Amino acid sequence: MKDIKSILDLLNKTRKSFNIYERRPGTHQLMVPILHEDGDMVDIYLQNSPKGENYIRICDFGMALMRLSYSYEINTDSKKKVFKSILYNNGIKEDNGNLYLDSPFDKLYESVLQFAGCVQKICSMDYWSRETIQSTFYEDLNSFILKELEEFNPQPNITPLSDKQLVAETETSVFKVDWSLNWKKRKFYLFGVTGGSKAKEATIALLEFKKASLPFFSLVVHEDIQNLGNKDLIYLTRNADKQYTDLNDFNKAGALDMKRYAA
Repeated sequence: MKDIKSILDLLNKTRKSFNIYERRPGTHQLMVPILHEDGDMVDIYLQNSPKGENYIRICDFGMALMRLSYSYEINTDSKKKVFKSILYNNGIKEDNGNLYLDSPFDKLYESVLQFAGCVQKICSMDYWSRETIQSTFYEDLNSFILKELEEFNPQPNITPLSDKQLVAETETSVFKVDWSLNWKKRKFYLFGVTGGSKAKEATIALLEFKKASLPFFSLVVHEDIQNLGNKDLIYLTRNADKQYTDLNDFNKAGALDMKRYAA
């Protein structure tokens, strides 16, 4: 790696607020005035780059993902897609949790800002990516059901009520179920819920199914149950047989639960 003085001279040409400390031979921590929302400094380290002496590797030794893990898990396909898109859009690579960027020496200042900005986005994924993650919730739910629950003969977008079973005031309405699943002649109706509007739809549909005395067991998979309003959750809880707090919860326990309920 270039000598420390030349690195500091280059960085401090733009703003005289950088410093470097050696943490171990060949690895230096770059102290920069770039902060997370809670005031902690963004962790940035400098190493030799495998691309040659005219490059410097900027990395974080997994600190960003460790910090994120305290409040947020990248544990679904949707979240993984968001994570990868952040890295791609910011030109950052990842190796076993370590984020890194091989920067030309003469572009080091710009690369440090680029890297720090990406780290800040990663560490705040739980705030800004909710809308993106919700938009792919049904895609992930459908993918899991088709790949992992084939033995339950999944049928999408089912309308259980016939025209004759609909009461007069709702005869023009259509009460759909996201998925119908079957095990040992036991029928399960599954709803994916991403917010209050879908929770209300599911609640009304369940009430109509019960009025029609349909034989079924209802399953509700939430995008995030904590984001649902209290009233919507109360009404849904009164009518749903089983709820899963999020997709990961359903992925882990859904199949076993259905087999147990059908026993």
